[in-house]
Amino acid sequence: MIKKLKLIDSKFNIENKVGMLTFCRNDIRNALTGSCIINDIINTVEYINKNNTVSVLIITGEGKVFSSGGNIKEMLKKNTSFSGPVEEVEKKYRYGIQQIPLYMEKIEIPTIAAINGPAVGAGFDLACMCDFRIMSNNAFLAESFIDLGIIPGDGGAFFLQRLIGYQKAAELTLTGRKVSASEALELGLILKKVDPNQLLQEAKKFANEIAKKPKNTIRYTKRLLKMGAKLPLKEFLDFCALLQGISHNHKEHKSALKNIKRKM
Repeated sequence: MIKKLKLIDSKFNIENKVGMLTFCRNDIRNALTGSCIINDIINTVEYINKNNTVSVLIITGEGKVFSSGGNIKEMLKKNTSFSGPVEEVEKKYRYGIQQIPLYMEKIEIPTIAAINGPAVGAGFDLACMCDFRIMSNNAFLAESFIDLGIIPGDGGAFFLQRLIGYQKAAELTLTGRKVSASEALELGLILKKVDPNQLLQEAKKFANEIAKKPKNTIRYTKRLLKMGAKLPLKEFLDFCALLQGISHNHKEHKSALKNIKRKM
């Protein structure tokens, strides 16, 4: 029996096999720290990986901001996730915000960041951890850690350079400048840019296009794509053969063949 998903600073709903996780801390610009959003992301991933009724996940923010990343007010206070000696801060990062990339890599289904407003610092990095990004025309992205005298401690540098290459990732990280939706599209950072009132509609439309495909095959295909970026060719081909063997023996394949035969 799958336990009901309990979230504190986010809400989650499922429609037609598409899940939507919405951050609900507009009062702090949907900051990932100084809130329960990190745990909400972790709990959502664990729920989805155990629940085969969800085939695609959309992540977005409530209000005018996708996520401001780190909570600046929390950084100014003592006894927070940003304070303490080196060893203590290191531990807080490992067991805090660094859990986001680990779980975003662990999620078994395709993820879409519906960027409704500014995605800054760790908020930008979270969007980069998703498989796809659809962005509102009035939003912007910024890898702004350097302006705070810190580095992307959440692992953002790992993801950004894999999306747009080392040189451009270095430029954005070392300047911290804002990237518009138009430039993000040119760089290949996002799949498409849309008018603000069309964002969720477009994200859902794309998600539904994927979600109508065989649900187990969606998960196998995502796993295959991820492993393709990690394994040497021979090991990758071995992995392909294994997954294909599983796929050929799965009821989804047999059902798909029957549907094709009926149309012939």
